[in-house]
Amino acid sequence: MKLAGRLEHIEPFYVMECAKTAADIARGPLCDPAQGGRRMIYLNIGEPDLGAPPAVQAAAKACIDAGLTQYTPALGLLALRQSLSAWYDERFGLDISPERIVITAGASAALQLACLALFERGDEVLMPDPCYPCNRHFVAAADATAVLLPCGPEQRFQPSAAQVTAAWTAKTRGVLLASPSNPTGTSIEPEVLRAIVEAVRAKGGVTLVDEIYLGLSYDPRFEHGALALGPDVISVNSFSKYFGMTGWRLGWMVLPPDLVAPIEKLSQNLFICPSSLAQHAALACFEPASLQEYERRRQALRERRDYVVPALQALGLHVPVVPDGAFYAWMDVSRFSDNSWDFAFELMHKAQLALTPGRDFGRADAPRWMRLSFASSMDDLEETIARLSQFLRQA
Repeated sequence: MKLAGRLEHIEPFYVMECAKTAADIARGPLCDPAQGGRRMIYLNIGEPDLGAPPAVQAAAKACIDAGLTQYTPALGLLALRQSLSAWYDERFGLDISPERIVITAGASAALQLACLALFERGDEVLMPDPCYPCNRHFVAAADATAVLLPCGPEQRFQPSAAQVTAAWTAKTRGVLLASPSNPTGTSIEPEVLRAIVEAVRAKGGVTLVDEIYLGLSYDPRFEHGALALGPDVISVNSFSKYFGMTGWRLGWMVLPPDLVAPIEKLSQNLFICPSSLAQHAALACFEPASLQEYERRRQALRERRDYVVPALQALGLHVPVVPDGAFYAWMDVSRFSDNSWDFAFELMHKAQLALTPGRDFGRADAPRWMRLSFASSMDDLEETIARLSQFLRQA
């Protein structure tokens, strides 16, 4: 069967390839208690260990009982768009009109819609290296080309306005950023982000910012995000991370007013609408009890970060930039291995630990880096450090 040429530009999602191996090992003798094995600890997938809070689960059940499962408008439930508008005001002090908010089938659908609406064959989109691999592939799926800007720890693994300006060509259409970032958990300094937006604006380009971890920020400097920089900035967000609704596949984006109708047209044709059940349930995310629970969880994640990062440093697994958001530690494993891909498979087989090698996230020195997700319980993190300590002593 002849396949579309664009598939040649989309690499496998190596995070999931590693996850398959971890699952295979978990079913085998190395993890069988009857054969002296121990359970696999999964710190490889970016998924909080706590799901949707009780009010959200109850709202989903009530939605089914009431038969509220029909199609919704392609832009999403107006009540949910209004709730998000109020949340932006109360949490971030931002005046975001509900008319600019589009509900989507996860942040992935939002990124796909934005890329299809804005980019086409021959366009180039500037992105940081490292970055979340699927963001590059959304650009490729629109037949455009992602141009990666190497970003080291000295710049928080985030691009600068000078890099953007230097890399800009006649083919450049805009930038796709992430703050806080997956895999590094680092945000773009506010003055740097402002300079990037102004540089892109001066070129007549578009600034698209993945902000799915914005709610999980641990430093007040980074809590206001990109939307304060003007209505031409596009922000993509999700109910998966801060709101704990990973499998519900619900996200949203904030658009310039003139882009809402084109995105609506695309969404109508490609997705019809986001899940009605997920949308009705998500309304309960903004109830006071839910918001209190989310803030409790954010504090718990901060405590996990404050435990695991110094513990990794003490083992010689250097984390050069302490993550200020999300739930990832981006660590340098070069003291112990010259290839983090091989190192990850060693950890799965010998320590029953599933972590993510740097291969997925870019090309700049990727074999040096590995991502650890601290979205699991403190018990898992403490056991992980103990196993890492034992493994590294024997290496």
